Amino acid sequence: MERGEDPCLPLHTSIALFLLSYCECKSFKVFLVCTKPGSPQTFKSQLPESLEVCDIELEALPPLVRGCRLPAVLDETGTLCRAGLAVVLRHIINTTTEADPGRNDVSALLGFKKTCLKACAEVSRWTRLCEIGIPSAVEELLNNPTVQYLQLPLAILTLEQRLAEPVKVHNDDKIRRQKLKQQKQKESNESSEGQGKADAESQPRQSVQACDGLELRAALAKLSVDSVPSAATRETSEIRKVKTTDLPPLEHVFAEGLYFTLTDVVLLPCIHQYLVRALEFDLSHAVGVLYRLPHLLRWYSRVQEVPGVLRAAKACGITFFIPSLSSPPGPAIEDIPASQLEHEHQEMTTQLPFVGGPRPTMTKLQENGIEAVFAPHPCPAWTLPWDHLPEAINPTEGKMSNIRAVRKRQQLNNLVAMVTELARPGNTVVDFCSGTGHVGIVLAHALPDCQVILIENKEESLVRAQGRSAELGLENIGFIQANLDYFTGQFHIGVALHACGIATDMVMEHCIQAGAAFVISPCCYGFIQNANKFSFPRSPRFQDTLTYKEHMILCRFADQTAVQLPPERRLIGKQCMGLVDLDRSWAAEAHGYSVQVMTMEPESCSPKNNMLMGRPAQKSELEVGVRQVEAPGHN
Repeated sequence: MERGEDPCLPLHTSIALFLLSYCECKSFKVFLVCTKPGSPQTFKSQLPESLEVCDIELEALPPLVRGCRLPAVLDETGTLCRAGLAVVLRHIINTTTEADPGRNDVSALLGFKKTCLKACAEVSRWTRLCEIGIPSAVEELLNNPTVQYLQLPLAILTLEQRLAEPVKVHNDDKIRRQKLKQQKQKESNESSEGQGKADAESQPRQSVQACDGLELRAALAKLSVDSVPSAATRETSEIRKVKTTDLPPLEHVFAEGLYFTLTDVVLLPCIHQYLVRALEFDLSHAVGVLYRLPHLLRWYSRVQEVPGVLRAAKACGITFFIPSLSSPPGPAIEDIPASQLEHEHQEMTTQLPFVGGPRPTMTKLQENGIEAVFAPHPCPAWTLPWDHLPEAINPTEGKMSNIRAVRKRQQLNNLVAMVTELARPGNTVVDFCSGTGHVGIVLAHALPDCQVILIENKEESLVRAQGRSAELGLENIGFIQANLDYFTGQFHIGVALHACGIATDMVMEHCIQAGAAFVISPCCYGFIQNANKFSFPRSPRFQDTLTYKEHMILCRFADQTAVQLPPERRLIGKQCMGLVDLDRSWAAEAHGYSVQVMTMEPESCSPKNNMLMGRPAQKSELEVGVRQVEAPGHN
């Protein structure tokens, strides 16, 4: 992209390069994908000299990479692609620490229990804000220099609001008691020094980070930069007797609380670019902007104190500045109209609580002529020849019990039968939420004339699937570690076994956008809730009949199908499952699809035994048709 006369790299690219520089990682060869004529020399000042960088045309990318949003990383085998900002950044960190286990500062970027930005943006509002919301908002402003900066981006205002909140960190009681002790010592010193206030006013104003106190020192201690203040003796009884609820709260030092994490790495190039361009755009207005973001400015100053940040920034052509807060303050964040943050506040809240049972809702639907309907299974006795298949295909691979393995084989029989009915030579089949590859690997083996792609967000699961595929010598299979939204390739059939909650709806949406058929077994109905891209109920007829809360009651009771429950309750759960999936099927039919909701055979193969099979209407008769399905190699 170009801003003014200077070409600049996209923010996601800048963030990835900044992390590579911070980690001093040389395990990657970097390719800049050119959408316009140019070369890496154009961006020389923004490229760390320690990295090997070259350009490549979009058409020259490997197919797996070409079917994903950038940034992306392709492994040495060419069969596993990691796509999307958070996935790529976490992979850089893991690769760095594997090569140098002593880099504790790098491993600490993944935060407590290594979960920083691990939850995908489709289900985590925090990940969506940091990975998509803020970079997109800043990019929009940077690419439209005529846009007035008088209205701060909602995403940045949301971050400012989060930074203003107290933080809770694991086992923070000790730090909070130390903070209380410091506060009492400060009060005692101020009362005993008559000239304390006059002396303070006569001193030059200190930089923002010089006044941060205990929280910043604790944060830097984790990076082995400073020592956390600790008393040589036990706290006084006065401090020990204070209830935990009465201890002073801890303030944000970095984006996720006390400690410098991957989130700060993501946000830093974005916030820096925004502040710099705001100053260039209108200096007088920029002062007002800065004073509406006091917590963000303190964060921006603190990040610069982290060892390695200035070095990495310099290598990427980033020149930080220390914001001054010596001028009279402008409007605070609280002065911004509440309507600006209302929508985002609703986004950050959890679901409404449920009261009552499903019968009133089911009765209301019945009165409007809506009842669960299940299509007959077209081939209930169909089965794969499990006794004659290679061991690596069998779901007993791993630590699965025999009983569970039998049920898993039965589930696979159902999905593979339906996909086999739909597939044609040359088709691309995508196994969404593939896990360790039970569905995708069977399909790649059973459909050698089709290309099969497994998409999964969990790296450990996908690596296991890749190992099983290599053992079988499959050549018609590829693997993508990414959130669903980062896959943009063309395909003909989408399949998902037990896609949890809204994952089912996301897979259906992906298939509809691609004009692809789908075979999906839903799961975890109780996790369904309104998402960024769609809301519930999905179909117009359900929307005219039920409120969101009433539909959520159906979803909650659709999960009550476990075998240990009384038969009557399981029957109601099955009916609720059918109603939720009927709404989904009608939503797809509004896009020209023919959809069947059926029960997997045998019903005992899973408490979540519904299966949705959908085909674009124009293909249902001419291209797909209905035919007898035969198992490969089975007589």
